[in-house]
Amino acid sequence: METTFTGATLQATALKMREAGVGMLPVLENERPIGVITDRDITVRATANGLDPRTSHVGDVMTRRVFCCYEDESIEEAARRMEEHTIRRLVVLDRGERMAGVITRDDLASLPREERAGPVTGE
Repeated sequence: METTFTGATLQATALKMREAGVGMLPVLENERPIGVITDRDITVRATANGLDPRTSHVGDVMTRRVFCCYEDESIEEAARRMEEHTIRRLVVLDRGERMAGVITRDDLASLPREERAGPVTGE
């Protein structure tokens, strides 16, 4: 899973997103998520504020609220949380609060019905 940090430039982050084919990267500090940055944060927030992506940083525009679930929670719970908060992605944590991955609505939609009751990690 690709991640970034507050000091990364917006340009480098946008390139990382493009290369990974993702629209969001968790922002980590000491292996723990402290925010997320989305393609929308970069294109709308940064552009609207006149920020130069070559010199502006993730910490300038990232979303500081991180919606999470735990890797041992059910997929149904993750789906409920996404619906409740009207979001498309959740950062998945282990019980030590370290990032274990990201789960998206698309991930959930592609699962066969019988797998939706299992844990987020599939273990």
